[in-house]
Amino acid sequence: MDQALPALVLNSEGLPRNVMNETPTNQADATANVGRASPATDEQLMLAFSKGSSYAFEELFSRYKQPIYGFFRRRVIEFTLAEELTQETFIVLLRAATRYEPRALFRTYLYAIGFKILRAHRRKAAFRATFFGQQNSAHDPSRRDATESGLWVRRAIEKLEAMDREILLLREFEQLSYGEISDLLRLPLNTVRSRLFRARTALRNLLEPPVEPTTKDALPNTVQKGERA
Repeated sequence: MDQALPALVLNSEGLPRNVMNETPTNQADATANVGRASPATDEQLMLAFSKGSSYAFEELFSRYKQPIYGFFRRRVIEFTLAEELTQETFIVLLRAATRYEPRALFRTYLYAIGFKILRAHRRKAAFRATFFGQQNSAHDPSRRDATESGLWVRRAIEKLEAMDREILLLREFEQLSYGEISDLLRLPLNTVRSRLFRARTALRNLLEPPVEPTTKDALPNTVQKGERA
């Protein structure tokens, strides 16, 4: 994910130009340098981008290209697919810029886009698997990279219930707050907390090595040496 996606996206002939062209000159000038003099929040950058600042988009991309790539990489097997879905997420962000309203944190807004793209991908994969007989590589152990670090952790996580798994990933890997997860998944806050606790407990049980029985436990009816019958 080191490509200069902002330059690629902003220069693409297939993308709408209204984000860059519909803002009055004085308003565009006022937002063009947001974040250059002092660090701006994600929300300030997104508002600036929605009003015409290409720098704001580049800064947002710089901040979130790796987190969003990691989001997809933990949910799909092929790294090239994770890259494609990451780029698609930022293209959708670009196209939706003029409709952006700061009702929630920008991070929640961006991950919501990522979730929609992921679900669309899964629907397409399920369709291909059903009607074209293509095997779903996301659940095909033979397609996995056996040298991948933490593969055994990934396999344990995949055994969790779907919603518990998503909550665990969003909290532990994406570092979202309980409130952000609640907004993103549209779940009550207490439900997020309880399901996260359940997911952590289940994962810990899956990762704990089996307890080796002691000689006494393995042979409960054997008379131990030195004991009288």
